[in-house]
Amino acid sequence: MKTLDIIGWFAVLTTGALLIYGTAEMPNWGDPNSPPSTHVSPRYIEKADEETHTPNMVTAVLADYRGYDTMGETTVIFTAGVSCMMLLRRRQGK
Repeated sequence: MKTLDIIGWFAVLTTGALLIYGTAEMPNWGDPNSPPSTHVSPRYIEKADEETHTPNMVTAVLADYRGYDTMGETTVIFTAGVSCMMLLRRRQGK
């Protein structure tokens, strides 16, 4: 193996090990005692109508509380779609 291959494998394995280690103390999926379930969700439920004046709670969370995040996700998906269209388009010969 070349030196660059060994360095690449080392970087990948180290990053993977750190990511797995970082998830060791995360709460279980759907745990009702996790911080988001005990602090964030109740506040959204209690204050969504008062703060956003939006009758639909899902819309209030996505558009008002997480607006920048949703805009970023939409931008990424739009950019990926345009990129795929540009890569897969048929070009007519000159």
